[in-house]
Amino acid sequence: MKSFQFLTLPIFLFTVLVSYSQNETKTTKSKEFKVEFEQFSLDNGLHVILHIDRSDPVVAVALTSHVGSAREKAGRTGFAHLFEHLLFLESENLGKGGLDKMSARIGGSGANGSTSRDRTNYFQTVPKDALEKMIWAEADKLGYFINTVTDPVLAKEKQVVKNEKRQSYDNRPYGNNFAVINKNLYPENHPYHWEVIGSLEDLQNASLQDVKDFYNRWYIPNNVTLTIAGDFDVKQAKAWVQKYFGEIKRGEAIPKMEKQPVTLTETKKFYFEDNFARLPQLTLTWPSVYEYHPDSYALEVLASYLSKGKKAPLYKALVEDKKLTDEVELSQYNSEIAGQYILNVVAFDKTELNTVMTGINEAFKNFENQGISQQDLDRIKAGQETAFYNGLSSVLGKGFQLAQYEIFAGTPDFINQDVKNILAVTKEDVMRVYKKYIKDKHFIATSFVPKGEANLALEGSTLAKIVEEKIIEGKEESFDASIAATYAKTASSFDRSIEPIYGASPEVVLPTVWKEKSPSGLTVLGIENHEVPLVQFQMQIKGGLLLENPAKIGVSNMLAQLLTKGTKNRTPEQLENAIESLGATINAFATDESILITGNTLAKNYNETMKLVQEIVLEPRWDTIEFDLIKQSTLSQVIQQKADPNSIARNEFKKLVYGKESILMNNRIGTENSINSITIDDLKTYYNQNISPSVTNFQIVGAISRAQVNSSLATLNKNWKPKEVTIPTTKIADAPANSKIYFYDVPGAKQSVIRIGYSALAATDSDFYPADIMNYRLGGGSFASQLTQELREGKGYTYGIGSSFIGSNNKGPFTIYSGVRSNVTYESVRLIKEIVEQYGKNFNENDLNVTKGYLIKSNAREFETMASKLNMLYEISNYNFPVDYAKQRENTVKNIAIDDIKALSDKYLNANKMIYLIVGDAETQLQKLEQIGFGIPVLLNKTENNN
Repeated sequence: MKSFQFLTLPIFLFTVLVSYSQNETKTTKSKEFKVEFEQFSLDNGLHVILHIDRSDPVVAVALTSHVGSAREKAGRTGFAHLFEHLLFLESENLGKGGLDKMSARIGGSGANGSTSRDRTNYFQTVPKDALEKMIWAEADKLGYFINTVTDPVLAKEKQVVKNEKRQSYDNRPYGNNFAVINKNLYPENHPYHWEVIGSLEDLQNASLQDVKDFYNRWYIPNNVTLTIAGDFDVKQAKAWVQKYFGEIKRGEAIPKMEKQPVTLTETKKFYFEDNFARLPQLTLTWPSVYEYHPDSYALEVLASYLSKGKKAPLYKALVEDKKLTDEVELSQYNSEIAGQYILNVVAFDKTELNTVMTGINEAFKNFENQGISQQDLDRIKAGQETAFYNGLSSVLGKGFQLAQYEIFAGTPDFINQDVKNILAVTKEDVMRVYKKYIKDKHFIATSFVPKGEANLALEGSTLAKIVEEKIIEGKEESFDASIAATYAKTASSFDRSIEPIYGASPEVVLPTVWKEKSPSGLTVLGIENHEVPLVQFQMQIKGGLLLENPAKIGVSNMLAQLLTKGTKNRTPEQLENAIESLGATINAFATDESILITGNTLAKNYNETMKLVQEIVLEPRWDTIEFDLIKQSTLSQVIQQKADPNSIARNEFKKLVYGKESILMNNRIGTENSINSITIDDLKTYYNQNISPSVTNFQIVGAISRAQVNSSLATLNKNWKPKEVTIPTTKIADAPANSKIYFYDVPGAKQSVIRIGYSALAATDSDFYPADIMNYRLGGGSFASQLTQELREGKGYTYGIGSSFIGSNNKGPFTIYSGVRSNVTYESVRLIKEIVEQYGKNFNENDLNVTKGYLIKSNAREFETMASKLNMLYEISNYNFPVDYAKQRENTVKNIAIDDIKALSDKYLNANKMIYLIVGDAETQLQKLEQIGFGIPVLLNKTENNN
C-alpha cells in the first residue's frame, strides 16, 4: 500500500455476502438488496460505474487498473506495487506532490492506493464540491504522468518501497512466511510465484525504461475502471469524465488471463528460525480455487465452521482439548486465476508443532464423522448478512464493491448471481468441497520457530530458503529528489494545467444527537441513521487500568475477555451461538481507562442482541476453563511482544512518558509475573467493586429510534444496581528538563523504530485542539506534513512517519513515530530534531492556508460512517463536549492565526525537552547517536551483542 498509516485501510476488496431473513421454522428466504448503479464506456475503452448515495455531501472516486503482480515477469517483480507509489508523486498538470497536495487543500480523506496480485487501485473520498477536481486529477495520473518519472524520482521511491518491505515483512514476526508458501505452492512460471511487493533485488535493478514500458502496457484506458459513488449530478459527472479522460489514447488490447489452478504432487514441509518470533507458528496451505469459482462459496462456509467459535472442530481440538494455542485461523485467499486455502496456528511457548498437526488431523476426522448441521449453516449465513451491510456503510465501500464485480466477474450485475450462489450452499456442498480440496490432499507446511528452537518444527521439514537483506552503512544508492523533471508536455485539446474550480459548497449538517440520563446513572447518547439496516453500539464502563492493583496489572483486560465467555444460564458455546444466530457481534476489551462492550447487529435483531448484552453485564458465568485459556493466551501475547520491535517501542515509550508513579506506564495486558499471580477471584473483586451504571456511558448509532433504545435498556436499568466508584487520578510525569536518548537493542533489526515525545495535554485542555491544528503541517497531515515530505519524499529514509497529540481526561503524549532504515538511524533522528526546532519559526501563510483548507473542508465527510458517528458520541460523553463541538472547532480553525501557531509551537514543540526512544540494532547504531548532543544513550536492555 501507498498509505503508511498505522491503522491501515484494508488491502483487498470486499466480497459481497448474502442478505436473507430467517423465520420461525428456520427456513431461509432471500431478501433483495440492490446497489443501484449506471455504467458506460468511453470510446477509448475506459469503463465507468456511477452510484448515487445522497446520505452525506461526499463523493468517493476510485481508479482501478487491472494489473497486479501477476502481470509482471520473473526478474522484474514488484513493478505493479512500485507504480502504485509513483502515481501519487507527480503528473504533468498536477505538478510535484500530485494528488497528495491537492488532497490537503480540498479536505479529502487522503489519496491512497493498494496493490494485489491482480489489480491496483487508487481511491479517495472528498467533499462533493471537489468532484471535478478529482476527475481532472485522476485523468492526469492516467494519461499525463509518465514524463514526470526521472531517475532520481525512481531511485527515491525504490527506497520508500524497500522500507515498506522491511516494515511489513523483514522486521516483524513471521513476515516471510507467505513468501515461502507462494514460492513452493506455485511453480516458477506461475504468476503467483512471487510476492506482490517483489524482491529487493528486482526493485533495485529496475530501470527507467522498464518502468515506462510497464506503464505503457498496463496503464491504458481500456484496462481501467473508474468508479464514482456518492452525492453528485450524473449528467454533469458524465460530461467531466468525457472531457478529462476522453482524449487519452486507447492502448493495445489486453488478453484475458486464463485460469491457472495448481496441483501438488507431494506434501512439502519447510522450517525457518525467525529472528522476531518468540512462539512457534504452523501454517498449512492447500491449492484452492479462483475468485467466484462455484466451489468458493461452500469453501467459505467450511473455513468458518472448522475454525471459528466454540463449536468449531479445530477450536475444540487445539484450544479446548489439547490447549496448544488460543486461536486457529482458516481462510481462503482467492485471486483471479487461482487460490489457496490457509490454516494458521500460533502455538503456545515451547509447543512442538507435531502435536499441533496431530490435533488438526483429529479435528478433521471429527468433522468427517459429524459434518455440519443446518442450524450451523444458517448461523454462518446470518453473520454473512451483517457483513454484507457493513461493506455498504460508506460510499467508498459501495464503489469498491462495484469495481470488484466489474473486474473479476465481468459485470457489476454479478451481485445478483453472487447472492444466489451463496444461498445455494448446502450441507452436502460443504462436505463435498472438504473431500475435494482438503481430505488427504497434498499441502505446503511451514514451521516458523524462534531462533535456536528448530526442534519445534514439523517433523520432516527442510530449511526454507529466505534471502535476508544485509544493510551496510553508506551503501544505499544516492539521489536528489529535488531535481525537477524537464519534458515536453503531452498535447491536449485544452489547457489541462488549469485546476477546475470548486462546485457549490456542500452544506454540512451535523448528526442530531439525543441524550438520556437514567436513574441508575447510566448515560445514553444516540444518533438515529437509516442509511443501512444496522445498529452499532458501545458500552463504556470507566476504570480499566486506572482501577487496578499495581501488583496485579492485567485484571481488567482478562475480565473484559471473560465477560463474553458465557453467562449464568448459557455456556460459552451457547452464548456464542445465540449471538451468531442473530448475525451479530458482541466483543469486550479493556483500555487504559475503560472496559468496552461493543456490538454490531442488524436493526431487526437489535432487541434480542441487547438481551444478550444484559446477560453479559449482569450475569457473568465465571467459567474457570475459559479463565485458564485467557490466562495462557495473555501470557503468549506478552512473550510475543518481547520480540516485535513496534510492540517493544510502544511499551517502553509508555514507561518513559508516563513515569514510574503513574499506573498508566504499564502495558495493560500485564507482565508474565502479574498474569501468573492473577486468580479468577481477582476478576470477581474488580467486577463487584467497579462494574456500575454510575460510571457507564452507552453510545449507539443506526437504524433505531430513541424510544426503541430506551425501551431496550429498561430492564438493564432496573436490575443493574449502582455502586459508588471513584476513578482515581494518576500522577503523570512532566516533560523532561533535558532530552535524553534511550535505546532498546534488537540484534539484527533491519529497521529502527523511533518514538520521540513527552507527556503533553489532556483532551479536555483548552489548548488540545489548537495544538492538534498546529501539528497538522508537522506530522498530522500525512503527505501534507513536513516530516513525511522530508524523511520519506525527500530522503527515502522511511515508509511512513507522523506525529500526534493523544489525550483523554488524563494528560497524554505528544509523539513522533516512524520506522527507518537501520543504517540511517542517526541521520533520521537528527533530521527530525531539526524539523521540530525550525517548525514554528518557519511556519508561513501557505502552511496556514493548507491547514485551514483541509480542516474546514474535511468536515463534509467527518461523520459519514457509523464508526465516525460513534466516535463523536464517545467524545461528547467522555469530555463533556457540546453536541455541536465540530462546528465550534471549525470556528477555532477559521480564527487561528500564524502567531497563534508559532506560540503553540514554542509552548509544545521543544526538541530539547523530549524523550528519544530508538528500538534497533545497538551494535551498528547506538554509538552514532551520541552525536545528536544529548549525551550517551541509555541502553534499556542487555543482549548477547551488548553484554
